Amino acid sequence: MLNAKIPAGPLEQKWTDYKGHCKLVNPANKRKLEVIIVGTGLAGASAAASLGELGYKVKAFCFQDSPRRAHSIAAQGGINAAKNYQNDGDSVFRLFYDTIKGGDYRAREANVHRLAEVSANIIDQCVAQGVPFAREYGGLLSNRSFGGTQVQRTFYAAGQTGQQLLIGAYQALERQVALGNVKMYSRHEMLEIVKIDGKARGIIARDLVSGELERHFGHAVLLCSGGYGNVFYLSTNAMGSNVTAAWKAHKQGALFGNPCFTQIHPTCIPVSGDHQSKLTLMSESLRNDGRIWVPKKQNDTRKATDIPEEERDYYLERRYPAFGNLVPRDVASRAAKERCDAGYGVGSSKQAVYLDYASAIERYGRTEANKQGKNNASLEEIIAMGKEVVKEKYGNLFDMYEKITGENPYEVPMRIYPAVHYTMGGLWVDYELQTTVPGLYALGEANFSDHGANRLGASALMQGLADGYFVIPYTIGNYLADEIYSKAIATDHPAFAEAEKAVSDRIHQLMNIKGKQSVESFHKRLGKIMWDKCGMARNEEGLKQAIAEIQALKKEFWSDVRIPGEINGMNPELDKANRVADFIELGELMCLDALNRKESCGGHFREESQTEEGEALRDDANYMYVAAWEHKGEHQWELHKEALNYDVIKPSQRNYK
Repeated sequence: MLNAKIPAGPLEQKWTDYKGHCKLVNPANKRKLEVIIVGTGLAGASAAASLGELGYKVKAFCFQDSPRRAHSIAAQGGINAAKNYQNDGDSVFRLFYDTIKGGDYRAREANVHRLAEVSANIIDQCVAQGVPFAREYGGLLSNRSFGGTQVQRTFYAAGQTGQQLLIGAYQALERQVALGNVKMYSRHEMLEIVKIDGKARGIIARDLVSGELERHFGHAVLLCSGGYGNVFYLSTNAMGSNVTAAWKAHKQGALFGNPCFTQIHPTCIPVSGDHQSKLTLMSESLRNDGRIWVPKKQNDTRKATDIPEEERDYYLERRYPAFGNLVPRDVASRAAKERCDAGYGVGSSKQAVYLDYASAIERYGRTEANKQGKNNASLEEIIAMGKEVVKEKYGNLFDMYEKITGENPYEVPMRIYPAVHYTMGGLWVDYELQTTVPGLYALGEANFSDHGANRLGASALMQGLADGYFVIPYTIGNYLADEIYSKAIATDHPAFAEAEKAVSDRIHQLMNIKGKQSVESFHKRLGKIMWDKCGMARNEEGLKQAIAEIQALKKEFWSDVRIPGEINGMNPELDKANRVADFIELGELMCLDALNRKESCGGHFREESQTEEGEALRDDANYMYVAAWEHKGEHQWELHKEALNYDVIKPSQRNYK
């Protein structure tokens, strides 16, 4: 049933050969074809801009008041590209290899190699758009290190790379809006896919201001709606981030790939209490220069600055000497959890470790002193100069930390702890980014495709822009070339009416429950179940309990949720209720997927499957496949497997030592 449509031939030639042989749509015919794009983050905005530029009629939808508020804006540290500017041994193959290895050999080779190939083009595209990447003194673009690699390939704009890249894509999008090639629908949320004769032919969207339901036709529908990390309630995602668009597609026949593969980010500001509604990420770029440690003594209550060097355990450098503080996210996260669970955690909660910049500040200060010929500079002068260098590279991140915690990270180490961040799972797509529903595509974090069981830092921006700027303009043509005879279908077609009625009925059902509990309280309870039993560590007993608890929670939600306000008008609680209802169903599938995968790999850590040193232990003989789940009914899914064949890279036990 699953056909990944991977082109034949040598790996490094597949994408070139595909582009040379795929079907094309001539310019006059492009003007007759309509494409719907849901979501306007990096994947959606770049796809809308690119397809509009090609001449397609594009409708773009976002639930925010502007595409510039998409969650892509929150990405901080950088974007990977195999340009080898540092002359440190990087190459397209090296980026491909690091991505496959970092994902613990659970990604599709062909997709990942294509991603590595087009990565260099992304930087050129963004520079041409005016994205202000950091530059070296001589004017060349600067690079820094990220986890899971031994080269410097991450391009960045201080600690706001996502924001700058999104502004670039947004400008390209707005140009197409001004030219009339793209019609923008902000404050609109997609609540259903419309299928006609088995193909995706449109969507039902809700105007979040008026509350009205709208019907929109498209010859193809692209879902660029991001990830589902908010299923855990507390995550680094924007509070509006949700799974609804992808989940509606899933219930209409699109298979969901690897739902249990979620990423825990190792450098987040720790939870401070039950009052919190989201968590704040401190960019992984901070691990580029910062050193992570805990006291060598259990339950040490001294201030960090009072603990001498010899009484500090730089545990990542000790356990993984080859990569040190730059091990991949899943490895760094589990190591922090292990230290805290063993009684070495710091801060009032003891659920934190230190990220220390003292040695980096001194190192940079000495370099500056040398550059300025100050051979006899005092330690105070050296530290002052070092702080200025760090401020230039990471200043906005340090300011953000101080605003949230009240502590000055230039003077005392930051306290960090892992938190839910990214989702590697998503809608299953083939090589063309098409789901199992013809005409329905998924791009960026909404699909499962390029990261395997763990995403390397700085690769999310790379994948989103690769899909939107360089992949979908070719692959969608291969489908739409056969649609040029398909005239636009009027939205009074029975399929549109039926889909709108289903959405309306669900909304009325929710509003008529009139229970006693808030939507937020259900979301919090779901998040606690997910974090405790399907979070950084999972086991069979816990997952079985979680499935039963989520099923009971769903029943309670649909009988006792309270949604104030009206249907006709702006009602954020109703919007949230729709999303939480979908999260509850997704949570059950995530636990089912985690229960089925009786191995540890990447971000999925089954306690029953670990090495003597506590590292993830894969089971390639039984689980070297993509788990693609088909929705069959309430609490029912059928598993389909896409076998992963490695022709170029030989899977081995990951080793960062």
